[in-house]
Amino acid sequence: MLHFEGDGVAHMCQGMRRRDFLSVGALSAIGLSLPQYLAAKAAGDVASSHDDRSCILIFNLGAPSQLDTFDMKPAAPAEIRGPFKPINTASPEIQISEILPKHAAVADRFSLVRSCYHTSAAVHDAGWQMMQTGRKFTGGVETPHVGAVASYLKGRRGDLPAHVLLPEPMGRGGANLPNGQAGGFLGKSHDPFALMADPSQPKFKVPDLLLPPEIGTARLQRRQRLREIVDQQVELFEQSADARLLDDNFQSAYRLMTSTKARDAFDLSQESPATRERYGMTRFGQCCLLARRLIEAGVRFVTINTFLTVFDEITWDIHGSKPFTSIEGMKNIVAPLYDQGYSALIEDLTQRGMLDDTMVACLAEFGRTPKVNPAGGRDHWPQCYTTYFAGGGVKGGQVIGESDPIGAVPADRPVQPPDIVATIFHSLGLDIETLLPGPGGRPFPIVDSGHREIHELF
Repeated sequence: MLHFEGDGVAHMCQGMRRRDFLSVGALSAIGLSLPQYLAAKAAGDVASSHDDRSCILIFNLGAPSQLDTFDMKPAAPAEIRGPFKPINTASPEIQISEILPKHAAVADRFSLVRSCYHTSAAVHDAGWQMMQTGRKFTGGVETPHVGAVASYLKGRRGDLPAHVLLPEPMGRGGANLPNGQAGGFLGKSHDPFALMADPSQPKFKVPDLLLPPEIGTARLQRRQRLREIVDQQVELFEQSADARLLDDNFQSAYRLMTSTKARDAFDLSQESPATRERYGMTRFGQCCLLARRLIEAGVRFVTINTFLTVFDEITWDIHGSKPFTSIEGMKNIVAPLYDQGYSALIEDLTQRGMLDDTMVACLAEFGRTPKVNPAGGRDHWPQCYTTYFAGGGVKGGQVIGESDPIGAVPADRPVQPPDIVATIFHSLGLDIETLLPGPGGRPFPIVDSGHREIHELF
């Protein structure tokens, strides 16, 4: 790691010095480490010339109950249908739960897929992997997140990262498995730029995108004179592979940290108080607003984690008994903040003319058991659940697929995680027949054979 002092002298961990060198070690405070973002390569030359769409992936960590949100069964017995009533929406095709009234107002702009399922274990981590990469990690191979693939194939636009993760990566899921939010076998250079901060906090800022007060602009411009002032010890260091990597990729981090456009994109103080309140002064609401700003500024892919772990906070994980959420907790705490943030994002993207070019994909690791458990909650259920999509070429107001009368299994048009990943790639204009350089350089398909996009959405 690099450590920088106020006198402008940089000390490397080997004891070497570089003068007038920008502080990049501090990038770790927002999820940027030396192997990640000083080693990140600008891949802008590979961007698609015919489709410049972006994507916001909202991951509903904890897994919403399909029966209490988007796939209600009012005719089922009480222990199946739960306590909530369905309501009409802006789409004549869609009814949803009364706990999501703001969703109802924008239902003509999103479409539900009620027949999703996967065959992996009913543990959070396994579902996170499946839904964000299209695969379960086996044989030591970590498949890249869908945003990492977009980063690799389409590259960044200008100074901003190709893929930003808000507010930070997922924590533990119970099985201690990789969470599927990294670059995987594509390498650390395609890990997302993680914010590592709560944008709802009053003093929120991204300090490493702001120049330290002791480093003036003029001194930063002198970075090009760096080689004139290095000593012999540094010259020896620069012969190493690590130093060559640093030298090749310094400009990526330099552009990010010195870019006015990048700083402005992360600056929520440029939004009016009314706009911020519209999204809700919650972590999720402000992440949605920040996602809109980042997409507007040129970021290709933004992933939002609605929650960070199922253990330390109230989430969609409604087992009913402590420390997990109850169905009432979902109604009173989780649903309102989610409803407000999502609906504001869809309305804002629409009003700014951005929705057609921005897919908003709402995913989760699985659904919940059809029958309410003795604790008054619902448990893990990968056999059937609902996802939904808006923008990015999606026709709103539809219902794709159908579950059985108790929401237990798909009854029509079954959809698996690779189909969902293919749908995102399709919206971004990526050919799902594309091959990636997999482990050992072997060709690796971005989507498993036999899976394609959910074509009814488009």
